Amino acid sequence: MALNIGSVAPSESGSGVLGRARERAALIPDLLIEAQRIANTVTSGWHGRRRRGSGDTFWQFRPYQLGESLTRIDWRRSARDDHVYVRDQEWEAAHTVWIWADNSPSMLFKSTTAQVSKQSRALVLALAMTEVLAKSGERVGWPGVTNALSSRVAAERIAAELMVAKIDEDLAFPSTQNIRNRSELIIISDFLEPIDTTLTRLNAAAEQGIHGSLVHIVDPAEENFPYSGRTEFEDPESGQKLTYGRAETLAQGYATLFQARRETLAQHCKRLGWNYIVHHTDSLASTALVALHTRLSGEAMA
Repeated sequence: MALNIGSVAPSESGSGVLGRARERAALIPDLLIEAQRIANTVTSGWHGRRRRGSGDTFWQFRPYQLGESLTRIDWRRSARDDHVYVRDQEWEAAHTVWIWADNSPSMLFKSTTAQVSKQSRALVLALAMTEVLAKSGERVGWPGVTNALSSRVAAERIAAELMVAKIDEDLAFPSTQNIRNRSELIIISDFLEPIDTTLTRLNAAAEQGIHGSLVHIVDPAEENFPYSGRTEFEDPESGQKLTYGRAETLAQGYATLFQARRETLAQHCKRLGWNYIVHHTDSLASTALVALHTRLSGEAMA
């Protein structure tokens, strides 16, 4: 049986879908408070994001999309390689940003080296980013839960909807059906579904004209593999169990697979012009929030 990376933890009994939904709903009020605290801490002195649109200031080069006017092509930039590029300008109008956090069972994982579960950190980051963007005048929504909201209290409204919404735990990628061209999509997940499936979905979203950012949530134990001796591993998605007498013998092969997945995601996002950020749950949530806001603002990362 293949080892599902990310499932590396001594098995724990689940409480069922309904129980997990209730526990998640009960956590949201406290997570919202934490998200607002983090957002207020890191946004001191920040201003609204620069955005592409119909202004006079250069924004960025991006790949030409079928159906756009040929007059928008920057032929000088396009001549440098085999791609055709459009020159985007800055826009001061509100933009639409969709934020989605994975709710699959694997996100419940929390090792002894982490302060919080992957799910808790993902929700805090999602709500904190909503708080930041809403106060900057952006429209923010959660696919499948809310429409895009133009409100300074969007984080509170989305949190309230999440508490009562029926969340599909089998959904490992947000629905992009109602997301319009030129919108931003932020996906916060552990990205443990089959990698080919993930890449196919990313391609489909990019073909819709969506610009995206992936925030890859990693528990330190998933990366460091601290297990040794007789250990039972359980896949939180399927419930399959695997027992090894000497778990340390798996470490090298596991590390290779884990790193390969990260590199594949990073390289694919680069090809699409998307952002890719890795965040460990033993780090401060504010570090991921700052990195994400910086990428969305189009500023260079150190």
